[in-house]
Amino acid sequence: MGAENDLEKQAAIEVAELLLTADIYNRKENLTEDDLPPKIRKHYFDAETRSVKRPIYVSSTDVEKIYGIGNVKSVIKDLTFVAFEEFGSQLRLTVFDVAAKWFANQKDLDRIRSNPTLAYFFESYDSLNVSYAQAREDNKPLSADREWIDARIKELCKDEKEADELLKLAYIKAPEDVRDSIAGLILNEEQKAEIEKMGKALKNRKYLEEIGLYEIGKLLFVGPPGTGKTSTARALSKWFSLPIVEVRLSMITSQYLGETSKNIDKVFELAKRLAPCILLIDEFDFVAKTRTSDEHGAMKRAVNSLLKAIDEISLVEHGVLLLAATNHPQLLDYAAWRRFDKVLTFPLPDMAMRRMILDKVLSPIDVQADTAKLAEMTEGYSGSDLRLVIREAVLNALLEDRRKLHQQDLERSVGEFRRRISDYKRSVAA
Repeated sequence: MGAENDLEKQAAIEVAELLLTADIYNRKENLTEDDLPPKIRKHYFDAETRSVKRPIYVSSTDVEKIYGIGNVKSVIKDLTFVAFEEFGSQLRLTVFDVAAKWFANQKDLDRIRSNPTLAYFFESYDSLNVSYAQAREDNKPLSADREWIDARIKELCKDEKEADELLKLAYIKAPEDVRDSIAGLILNEEQKAEIEKMGKALKNRKYLEEIGLYEIGKLLFVGPPGTGKTSTARALSKWFSLPIVEVRLSMITSQYLGETSKNIDKVFELAKRLAPCILLIDEFDFVAKTRTSDEHGAMKRAVNSLLKAIDEISLVEHGVLLLAATNHPQLLDYAAWRRFDKVLTFPLPDMAMRRMILDKVLSPIDVQADTAKLAEMTEGYSGSDLRLVIREAVLNALLEDRRKLHQQDLERSVGEFRRRISDYKRSVAA
């Protein structure tokens, strides 16, 4: 009975949150979509205007879709400040002040802190310890929502065919679509410091523009395959709440060489118009390879177009954080290197880092493992290699209907992985 009462109280708080949020947002024109929590904003988002139009109305259907609350009439029976109109199943506040006082008395500060619209109102209400500025900073912006990105792409294209052609040139992901996270990666101190710098640059773009400091926000990630270059770039999308435009140069090289320069221009223009965003250029060594080995004039022009496009894009001016990644830095010529304000190395992990990676990946698994010994056994393994080792150990255990791993499972998987690499090297040599 107690658990049922707790669920009813929670549902009542959620109904009150939505009604108060709608009321405050409707009355305060200075509040924007970035002041709405994503779950509310996404529900009321209007693709035509790419906004949340005022006024927001609340119905029982809205409550159900946002919070999963079914029997709304039962939930609000004790909320004297809520009226239910049968026509349209509309809900509205009868006395705002009574609703605000009731909500404040629930002492659900975490809910207020995660809702900038509520924090705006309650910041100076009855000594509640909430900050509108902090709530706004912590809230994901409208431009991070998949709905906004899809609407923006549709707006940029004349028709569905043009949209399809554009999406063939690049993968566009919203932060919510990205599985990688900074917390899930093992980064060294230099990498962490550079991420922090980029975060500060994003927050202080206006200041950097005022002092004329534009050459910031172009990073080149270099290192062997599987060391986390692409994963880190994607994780930054989630960390900074920015959409990511991910392009591989081999994808935009047209069989009609004259089209390649146009494709490059389209991708960079797309990034500028989706800004703020991250533009990730994978396989960046393709540029250097082309410049040194291809004599075709059209391809040379395409390469020059890419380098020029990199010159003409700016985090400070355009809101685009440019990241490029390569497994073969030795192939890059000086013209490519000098276009980046920072080259960030992703080396193969040393033994201490290998152990940290193993501990991190194994943490959600029921396992008895000596990760120090495993780290010793995996000299020269990348982070991706270590994840593959664990994946194989898990799958082998499932074949035996087990969900618990033992040290021998992991050591056997290391041996299998080592043999697979040896077989691959022999086949290449042959």
